[in-house]
Amino acid sequence: MIERDTTTETASPPTFERLLRTVEEMHTPDGFKAELIRGKIIVSPWSKLRYVRPMRALRRQLEAHAPDGHLVETTPVLFRFPDAARAYGPDLFVADEAAFEEDGRHADAAALSLVAEFTSVSTRDADWVEKLEVYGRLVPVYLVVDMQESEITCFSDPSPHGYRSRQTVPFGKPLAVAEPFGFEFDTAAFQSTS
Repeated sequence: MIERDTTTETASPPTFERLLRTVEEMHTPDGFKAELIRGKIIVSPWSKLRYVRPMRALRRQLEAHAPDGHLVETTPVLFRFPDAARAYGPDLFVADEAAFEEDGRHADAAALSLVAEFTSVSTRDADWVEKLEVYGRLVPVYLVVDMQESEITCFSDPSPHGYRSRQTVPFGKPLAVAEPFGFEFDTAAFQSTS
């Protein structure tokens, strides 16, 4: 018997750009979104019906206080965070409308002035840990609407180490939304959803 050297090739992990292309080419079923979380493509359903009313209430109040030239949307848009090799499709976002003049399918996260995530049992961990860490380095305001705990948290003042400011209130109490918005959000519309 003759011994032969065998070479074992290990596949290198896909690059961020390759994963983004894969997400772009995916045929995600209606009612689902694909995001890049922890280096993996995660497909999850869009928010439940009972989330529509609080999302609309938040959107309406934010529209009155959004920075000039910024859009308030719940449209399924993927924002890329290349430094973190992540891409998220927030439940609600406020972003500079200039970001949507590009031809691509993924918007630059630097355009975001606010992101809001409405937690569900399946996304709660990502919203409170993974996304908090990534958004906390760049996005001026991050709202976590915790539908399981019936409370809303406003994170603000991003830094290389994450957000430096945090305020949490139960549904029904007013929440101070930090600059560049600078207003008191009325969470009364959230009470009947808990």
